[in-house]
Amino acid sequence: MRKGKIYIGTSGWHYKHWAGTFYPEDIKSDEQFAYYQDYFDTVELNNSFYHLPDRATFRKWKETTPKNFIFSVKGSRYISHMKKLSDAREPLRAFLHNARGLGRKLGPVLFQLPPGWKLNLERLQIFLKQLPPTLRVTFEFRNTSWYTPEVYDALRARGCAFCIYELAGHLSPIEVTADFVYIRLHGPGAKYQGSYNRTILKQWARRLLAWRDKGIDSYIYFDNDQAGYAAFNAQTLQELVTG
Repeated sequence: MRKGKIYIGTSGWHYKHWAGTFYPEDIKSDEQFAYYQDYFDTVELNNSFYHLPDRATFRKWKETTPKNFIFSVKGSRYISHMKKLSDAREPLRAFLHNARGLGRKLGPVLFQLPPGWKLNLERLQIFLKQLPPTLRVTFEFRNTSWYTPEVYDALRARGCAFCIYELAGHLSPIEVTADFVYIRLHGPGAKYQGSYNRTILKQWARRLLAWRDKGIDSYIYFDNDQAGYAAFNAQTLQELVTG
């Protein structure tokens, strides 16, 4: 049986406060991504949530990264927060048209739903039907009302992943609904704060290796950007997985 692949990285790479922590003190802004690539083979693009880069920008990222580099792309907040997945066919088409400038380096697309929006299974199912069948898509449900067997079954029916995440002391269910898992770790303390200790990272390493042995791919991104902790935690997890 084919073994799964494990992709470990951070949510974004462009942080001024990483200079002097993860990045060298004197690094230039436009040199950060090249430095990042020396350590990681994947990144989660966050700016696409706030503003959709044009296709040429995605193509430039494709052309300036190593052959096997993978970009996970956060879906537009216009789709997830403003439209709340309703009447989303045209904005989804426009979003995917640009993101496909990444070519084969396009990994999963993440839709993070707003915390105040409660379960709407019918709307989710309609949106799922609009997704291209070959595209890997994951959903981060910030409202716990979405944690239901009906939602998990709907995701499984379309091959989409339930995003496993930790945020401000809340750990979502560890639910596998596709041939890949997608994990976001936003920090062990307050939002985007703190560093994960080695014991916790060992637990994640064991999960990743177990999924790998079952042929399931894993994408895990650290979002605890305080003091560069995300990058350091990602490095430690890489060592635990490979060691």
